[in-house]
Parts: sequence; C-alpha cells; structure tokens
Amino acid sequence: MRYAREQLIHRSERRAPIRAKRIDGKAVAEKVRSEVAADVKNWIAAGNPQPGLAVVLVGDDPASATYVRGKETATIEVGMYSETRKLPRDASQEELMEVVRELNADDRITGFLVQLPVPGHIDVDTVMHSIDPDKDVDGIHPFNMGLLLGGTPRLSPATPSGILRLLAEEGVDTSGKHVVICGRSNIVGRPLAALLLKRGEGGDATVTVCHSRTKDLGSFTRQADILVAAMGVPELITKDMVKPGAVVIDVGTVRVDDQSRERGWRLAGDMELDVRDVASLRTPVPGGVGPMTIAMLLKNVMQAARLAASGGSHQWDG
Repeated sequence: MRYAREQLIHRSERRAPIRAKRIDGKAVAEKVRSEVAADVKNWIAAGNPQPGLAVVLVGDDPASATYVRGKETATIEVGMYSETRKLPRDASQEELMEVVRELNADDRITGFLVQLPVPGHIDVDTVMHSIDPDKDVDGIHPFNMGLLLGGTPRLSPATPSGILRLLAEEGVDTSGKHVVICGRSNIVGRPLAALLLKRGEGGDATVTVCHSRTKDLGSFTRQADILVAAMGVPELITKDMVKPGAVVIDVGTVRVDDQSRERGWRLAGDMELDVRDVASLRTPVPGGVGPMTIAMLLKNVMQAARLAASGGSHQWDG
C-alpha cells in the first residue's frame, strides 16, 4: 500500500504544471531608470553638461509616434534634455541626412537615433552609417557592432541589453547554458548572440540562432535552457516546443484580432501563453521586455555622455 501511494504521489507531481514565474519587466525598468536619474543628477552636480537625447521621426506612423512620445517622456523624467525632430513622410534622403549632420555637430545632443521604420524611399543603411558612432545610442553603427562582435561592447542595442538585465535580476546564470534565439535581426537576434558569447558575467553561453529558414524549429527550441523568441510571428512558439523548466523570453509584440475584447484586438507575443505550463521563468507581453528597451536606451545616453567627456574613441568626420 505504501509503495502504491508513493507511486501515485510521484505520478501526480510529474503531471503537475510548472506554472512559470512571471518576470516583471516594468519593475526592473523602473529600477534602471532610477539608476540613470541618479547618474544624471550626480553628473550635472559634478559640473558636466546635461545629457541630451534626440529622436528623428520621419512620417506619421502611429506606432512610431507612440514610441517616440514614450522616449521623450522617459528622457525628461530622468533629467536629460529631450529633442524630437519630425520630418514629413515625403522628406528626401538628403533632408534626413542634413538632420543627421546637424545632430552629429550639436553639443547639446549626447546621443540620437532615427526611429524605424522609415519610408521606403529612404536608404536606411546610408543614414545609420552616417550617425557619429559616439552618439549612436541604438548601437547599430558598424563601428559599435564591430566592437560588440569583438567581445568589447561599448554602446549595445537596448533590447538585448535589457534582456540580459532581466536575466541578471532574476539570478539566471548564462555561463554554460544553451541559449536558443529565434530571430536574426540587427537590433535583437544578432547582437544578443554576441553579448551572450562574450567572456564573463552575462556571457559564456552556448548560442544557437534560428530564423525563418530554419527547418524543424522545435528540434532546436526544445534544447534551450534559455529560449528567446524575437521573430515577430504571433504565438509561433507552443508549449510542446519548450524544454521543461526553461527560461523563456518573449520579445514579440504584435497586434492580433480578438473579437472577444471590447477593442477588437490584443497584443500577442511570439509565444503562446501556455508555455507558462512548462517554463520556469517567463516574460509577459506586454510588460516584459518592452519597458526595458527605453530604460536601457537611457543608460546608453549616459554612457555616450561619458564618451563625449573623455574625448570619444575616434575622430569622426561623417
């Protein structure tokens, strides 16, 4: 009887869902922003100029406009100077390039970015490569990407940096872990892989990068100790694709139709909600990775201020 009862308990425990702990990205982002605000206050008190962030918005895309307003508000709240440059949708390549040149030369602007996406007639690479690397707070200039790939990151893209901060806050050690990243974009997948591969804290991981041409995606995701989904495909990752006990980080945020909601839509991530039944830790959508992006962007502005005070790392004549 005792043996039968123990076997019954064992089977019951084995079948019980894990119910992943929710990682509160909003709370961690608020912590980061408080750190930045303290840094700004001390920086200015020491006689240094007020750090400044500029955002260039081309066109009238509603989502982009919302993101820009959020960045502007957050910048002011931490005590930085904020500036938004708006150009019409039909602005020419040269008009945008002139704004970039002005911001490169403006001492009030510690760092700046061009909000993506931009209209199709704009050559994005030409614009991004024209930004002074010391002011490239998006971390996507080839100079900064090269440093990142070389294992000595300086200004790193904000979303990957935010993911690492979330893992650190939860005490997740990446050393020796198998991290599977779904997505190979220049703003998330590729830089995140490079950060995880670097030596030292927050790195030393074994990294697999999957993408839209990967065959049998689940055969890779089920190997992950830490699974990051950043492909922009709603609910692509199902719970049968997740290793029991894995840490899952959902970067996706896509609006999908949902007639059960009063507004007729909801925000969905790249993972189905049911992954919480097998994972140990998870980021929600919304409220997970999203809030970290602006917070880490502000940290980059502060880092750019220090670079400027030290004379920068190079002479830039773009």
